[in-house]
Amino acid sequence: MAPWAGSEASSLNPLRALWLALAAAFLLTLLLQLVPPSLLPGCALFQDLIRYGKTKLGGPRRPAVCRAFEVPKRYFSHFYVISVLWNGFLLWFLTQSLFLGVPFPQWLHRLLRILGAAQFQGGELALSAFLVLVFLWLHSVRRLFECFYVSVFSNAVIHLVQYCFGLVYYVLVGLTVLSQVPLDGRNVYVIGKNLLMQARWFHILGMMMFFWSSAHQYKCHVILGNLRKNKAGVVIHCNHRIPFGDWFEYVSSPNYLAELMIYISMAVTFGFHNLTWWLVVTYVFFSQALSAFLSHKFYKSKFVSYPKHRKAFLPFLF
Repeated sequence: MAPWAGSEASSLNPLRALWLALAAAFLLTLLLQLVPPSLLPGCALFQDLIRYGKTKLGGPRRPAVCRAFEVPKRYFSHFYVISVLWNGFLLWFLTQSLFLGVPFPQWLHRLLRILGAAQFQGGELALSAFLVLVFLWLHSVRRLFECFYVSVFSNAVIHLVQYCFGLVYYVLVGLTVLSQVPLDGRNVYVIGKNLLMQARWFHILGMMMFFWSSAHQYKCHVILGNLRKNKAGVVIHCNHRIPFGDWFEYVSSPNYLAELMIYISMAVTFGFHNLTWWLVVTYVFFSQALSAFLSHKFYKSKFVSYPKHRKAFLPFLF
């Protein structure tokens, strides 16, 4: 374990506090959805804020005022545009610092310090953070490609609050990765001035998990897109149908499960013991579990013949 781990792992800096709060909020929201409706009074605004796309159809009747804050679900692509640009920007700064010795800009260094980045000395975090930021950028590029060329969006909507949160999320998650870089002033600290000296077995394992999870998520999005296309690849409708194949044989929302696995692969790349990133993973787990649970309820209510053996999110468990 790195020499800084003992002192830094126990501190609750602003980033950790934020991810912990988000994870707790989504856990509470998920638990509230598991309570029988008869025991918990419904709140249309609350349900409107946690549902999006098809799951809004299965929620309580929405007040007319809620429709004034709708934006098309296809605006999901904006999240990945922001992520590709912003996290590519951060990756450029990190690459310059790692390989050319260029210090971080003053504004970026100050921002990282405000968020809780510390002056680490040692460990494998420089290579780990570089790889994770590359993974995050590649993930965003692929999802942006899927939004334009794979997914078929209907007229479904998301709440304006969800849209704004999505834009901020990808800025925040990139800064979270960069805050894990060991710094010596405004320069990245690299053991022996050679990045390859930090290479460890968990970097290889994390990379393998990342590409494996990404491949399955892509397959699931292709399956969903093809449900609305004919054999020639032409979109013929925007109705919902029961998906089959790949991880759909086990859960209703394998794309959400793959998203979780992608973030776990990044935790592995960080060497398993990065508390900050495990808090990010915890948030992703509960947020994706909530979306998967609501999607599962929608499918079961819409299709009488929906496969009874499928779980919502975790195969054989939930």
